[in-house]
Amino acid sequence: QVQLVESGGGLVQAGGSLRLSCAASGRTFSSYAMAWFRQAPGKEREFVAVIIGSGDSTSSADSVKGRFTISRDNAKNTVHLQMNSLKPEDTAVYYCAAGGAYSRNQWTYAYWGQGTQVTVSS
Repeated sequence: QVQLVESGGGLVQAGGSLRLSCAASGRTFSSYAMAWFRQAPGKEREFVAVIIGSGDSTSSADSVKGRFTISRDNAKNTVHLQMNSLKPEDTAVYYCAAGGAYSRNQWTYAYWGQGTQVTVSS
């Protein structure tokens, strides 16, 4: 069982930056792929970025490539999402997820956080 708690969301102007964090419980954190997804009002939840358990490989959605960076610290059981050059269309609830597969598919993730709101004003 893994419990995930996100933090770091908030209101920021377009062009600004935020850093999201996700703290995980449990002693097997490094065995999980960790991902960020987001859901905007009236839209389906979508993939943002994923990092493999060792941290050696990452992948991100085209819409955030070059602006968002996912990273993890296995010693601290945390994963981060550094978001730069934010745009109003990045406004959404951002969710942290843990799963056994390095995947962009939300259905492969068994554990989810409660979400943190990110609002980007124009």
